[in-house]
Amino acid sequence: MMKSYDLIVIGSGSGGSVTAGKCKKAGWSVAMIDSRPFGGTCALRGCDPKKVLVGAAELMDWNNRMEGHGIQSEASIDWNELMKFKKTFTEPVPKKKEESLNESGIDTYHGKASFVSENEVQVGDETLKGSRILIATGAGPSKLNIEGEENFTYSDEFLDLEELPKKIIFVGGGYISFEFAHVAARSGAEVHIVHRGERTLENFDSDLVDILMEKSKEIGIQVHLKSSVASIEKRKEGYTVTATQGEDSFELEGDLVVHGAGRRPSLDMDLEKANVEYDKKGVKVNRYLQSVSNPHVYAAGDVAATDGLPLTPVAGLESHVVSSNLLKGNEKEVEYPVLPSVVFTVPKIATVGLSEREAKERNPNVKVIHEEVSNWFTYRRTNESHAAIKLLIDEENDLVVGAHLISNEADELINHFATAIQFKITTKQLKKMIYAYPTSASDIAHML
Repeated sequence: MMKSYDLIVIGSGSGGSVTAGKCKKAGWSVAMIDSRPFGGTCALRGCDPKKVLVGAAELMDWNNRMEGHGIQSEASIDWNELMKFKKTFTEPVPKKKEESLNESGIDTYHGKASFVSENEVQVGDETLKGSRILIATGAGPSKLNIEGEENFTYSDEFLDLEELPKKIIFVGGGYISFEFAHVAARSGAEVHIVHRGERTLENFDSDLVDILMEKSKEIGIQVHLKSSVASIEKRKEGYTVTATQGEDSFELEGDLVVHGAGRRPSLDMDLEKANVEYDKKGVKVNRYLQSVSNPHVYAAGDVAATDGLPLTPVAGLESHVVSSNLLKGNEKEVEYPVLPSVVFTVPKIATVGLSEREAKERNPNVKVIHEEVSNWFTYRRTNESHAAIKLLIDEENDLVVGAHLISNEADELINHFATAIQFKITTKQLKKMIYAYPTSASDIAHML
């Protein structure tokens, strides 16, 4: 027997949850489908559990920096105990999430969703019909088409390791590799990152990335640039990664090979049967986040081909837009605010607004404030050796147009600059602001 709903949501993360909740509150009949435990990537396999591990790495770094400056204890990370602590955050999520959905009247289905028509979805033995369907399935690891690809360990599996291997090879020089590498290195593992490009973390300021590379090398991370992985071979014990670097090739032996080479939209749901057009960026949508080819279908989050960054807050924002358009008719266009982004290494590196190149292309006279700040009190009090800022100022309008930071305070500090850019707060106004002292925010006036 076919079940019919006003709305079917495929995916239980941020991109789908907002829409499901709002439409149910408005009286719609709603179903939610997920092939994995309910809760989404951020809560279960991404941002939140990662941040728990990063916290341990920060503590290790802090202790090491302060050794000989009043701190004598020799801390170490017990990986198994750390993972048990992490599970206290992740394990309760699926049950609580599903209970909350069911209590609100949303029906939940476990299994892979596959379209059978423009408004029908198959889940296991059941067929669901939806007046509207929201695709919010997020993203998964990119396929690299290299020999031995089946030997990869993926980020969600890394976050579930009961024991940390002694030698780990990360493929790809993006934020996933660097965040996990900083945790693993401080937990005692030998760490390699193999990256095919000339520079890592390409969406972040190159001068500040250079500083992060120095710190990474200092803690033992070995980064192999301009190196393309040709194959991953499973041995009796461990793996052999063969890579090429120009005309030469080299091999790395490791106990674990982790995929950190980007993610792609999760589109495996027979979209052709639903007449839903898509490309490598995701489901093709109009300005209302509605499929350009099937009016029954909308998409939000990493699976949608939009200008939004693949970030949890963006998925939530897009889900709000979808819910408004479903309930009121297509009248709300998605508008992206200024979007700060952070790599949670130790130290962290953060960015918001224009890059230096973009700013100079728009205004050749843009003022660039680039300063190493580890000698400032905020950083010197914890003996932090790698801290710097780069601010881009439109002097004609007295506005910050870009901010790039590296330090252990960068994640919180970047939000102040995001606010300034979003609401066009002048540097004169920023300098008048009195912040609690001494805090990293109280340095803002001195930065400008």
